[in-house]
Amino acid sequence: MPIAIVRSETYYLPPPRLPRDAWVGIPLAERVFVWMGYRLNLRLTPPEGDVDHVAFARIDSNRWLVECVCGAAQVTSPVDPRSACTQCGYGWCAMVVPTPEEVEAIEAELLAIPQPHLRFWWHPDDPANPATPPDPEPADPPAEDEEPQ
Repeated sequence: MPIAIVRSETYYLPPPRLPRDAWVGIPLAERVFVWMGYRLNLRLTPPEGDVDHVAFARIDSNRWLVECVCGAAQVTSPVDPRSACTQCGYGWCAMVVPTPEEVEAIEAELLAIPQPHLRFWWHPDDPANPATPPDPEPADPPAEDEEPQ
């Protein structure tokens, strides 16, 4: 059986002394703040406001991931399309995720790769997608007409 692709709902779990479903009432995008608070003994508060930024979810080495503009990244879930940064405190931004049907197809295709560390997927519209072809070279400027001699 292949190793499942990691999502926030299976990564950000409560400590062993608590029941496994202790954080079920916390929205998936907010669990990272509770988890970081517990694991790093920090007092983290999710941001209150939204920001005018769009982040793209991707699969990176078998994990659903979202990256902040500051360069920090966190495990995410395609189920809750929001993201906020635990490092710089950047507010809630919309996260572009595939439809549930697309998620199922993407994960099924990647699960066929036996080595989890080789499982990658980028949203086709993500400007950071390394598979995006570069912009075409600018055309040479038109040659100026030579003056008749």
